[in-house]
Amino acid sequence: QVQLAESGGGLVQAGGSLRLSCAASGRTFSRYAMGWFRQAPGKEREFVAAITWSGVGTYYADSVKGRFTISRDNAKNTVYLQMNSLKPEDTAIYYCAGTLYVDSIRLSRSTSYDYWGQGTQVTVSS
Repeated sequence: QVQLAESGGGLVQAGGSLRLSCAASGRTFSRYAMGWFRQAPGKEREFVAAITWSGVGTYYADSVKGRFTISRDNAKNTVYLQMNSLKPEDTAIYYCAGTLYVDSIRLSRSTSYDYWGQGTQVTVSS
């Protein structure tokens, strides 16, 4: 079993940057692909980015491609989301999640993930 805890959220002006971290407990972290999702008020949870267990494969939603970068450090049991050029529409609660699936289609679906963190708030002011 894997337990996840996000950190690094906060308030930032448009154009600014934040780096989210997701710390995982459990010795099997390196087996899991990891994803970041976000949910804005009144909206459904949406896919942001995902990374395979090895870190070789990365996938992004079109809305964040070129601005966000997902990475992981298996030695530290941590996955990161570097967010640059933030926009007000990026405002949401950001969640990290873990899954044993490996293909890009399943990695973009929240229903593919077995483990979730509690979320961290990101607010981008205009």
